[in-house]
Amino acid sequence: MHTPLPRLTQPLVRERLKSGKRGPQRPASWDEAMERAAAGLLASRQRHGSSSIGIFSCSKTTNEVNYLAQKFLRVVLGSNNIDSCNRT
Repeated sequence: MHTPLPRLTQPLVRERLKSGKRGPQRPASWDEAMERAAAGLLASRQRHGSSSIGIFSCSKTTNEVNYLAQKFLRVVLGSNNIDSCNRT
């Protein structure tokens, strides 16, 4: 019989240790997690340019959702690196 693993019910974030290494994960609010994710994307874009960001969209979702994903990536993040894996 298959026993599924427990699912996350809240976001987890990771702090940097004083040594610079990644520390343990801790529970966080959705607002904190989203702010940290947005800050990380912005930092990557500033450090490496817009082409450093890309997304994979799902081939099993609707055309409307895939359209919104590519529009968000191109307009908000300034990248054309999107793949929806429609070949499968």
